Order: sequence, then C-alpha cells, then structure tokens
Amino acid sequence: MMSNLIFIALSLFAITGGVMMLVYKNPMYSALGLLVSILSVAGLFALLNATFLFMVQIIVYAGAIMTLILFLLMFLNIKEENLPKEPKKYTLIGIGAVIMIPFNVVILKAVSNLPNASMNIVEGTFGDIKPIGGQLYTDWILPFELVSILLLIALVGSIVLAKRKKTNKENS
Repeated sequence: MMSNLIFIALSLFAITGGVMMLVYKNPMYSALGLLVSILSVAGLFALLNATFLFMVQIIVYAGAIMTLILFLLMFLNIKEENLPKEPKKYTLIGIGAVIMIPFNVVILKAVSNLPNASMNIVEGTFGDIKPIGGQLYTDWILPFELVSILLLIALVGSIVLAKRKKTNKENS
C-alpha cells in the first residue's frame, strides 16, 4: 500500500516536471522541471529495487547531463525577449493532453485486465550491479572496449580541434 502511494507521488512529480518544461518561458525554470522529472524517474527505479539504474540516473543524468545543460544555458545567456513568440503554445499543450486521454484509457484498461500473477515480473537480481558487470565484462567485453577506444579518440580529437582553434585565433 505504501509503495503504491510512493509510486503515485513520484509519477505526479515526473508529470509535473514535464509540464514545467513545457509551460515556463524561462529556460532555467524549464531545466529545473527536467531535473524534477529525472529525479522522479530515479525514485521510480529505487522503488523497483534497481539500484544500478537508480545510481546511473542520479549520477549521469541528474549530475552530468543537467550540469551540461545548465552550463549551456548560462553560457548562451538567453533572455526572455530573445525567445520567439508562441501565442498558441497553451492551446497546443491542451490539445495534446486531450488527444492522449483515449490512449491512457486504453492502457489502463489493458493493465487492469492482466492477471495478478503476471504483475510480479521483477526478478530478485533485477537492477543489481553484479549481474550487469558480469555480462558486461564477459559476453560484451569487445564492444565495451571498442566504445571506450571510440570515446578516447573523440576526446583526443576535441582537444586537438580546440588547440588548433586557439592557435588560429592567436595568429590572426
């Protein structure tokens, strides 16, 4: 019973964060709405006992990606008067919400018709780090290493391009 209430609260927070992203004109407030949604999804992962996904959601998305987005917004210094006028914004949001009502009714009807036994689909090791690490470092070691080499090449390339751009500015 308590987990259902926590699920409903986290779901409402995620929906509220999504609506905040759409409604606010200030990009910083929209980014904070995104942060609320990301943290709510992390809470939903925690509710599923998916500790690895919970930590990845917090560290990668709420930490790194949100830092990048906030840095970009501060770097661009977007002013409200520079934003395009959106006179039909709230009308489109309302129409989208009305269009989604039948889809939500169909999904709720389908979920309510499922037998109770099929609702317990989460295994005991779901979301644990050990099985994920075991899979990653045994069956997927070659793709894992190829991705790490690709990321290293991208990092070195960005440093070379940044230095080249800096020397071009100094020579001009």
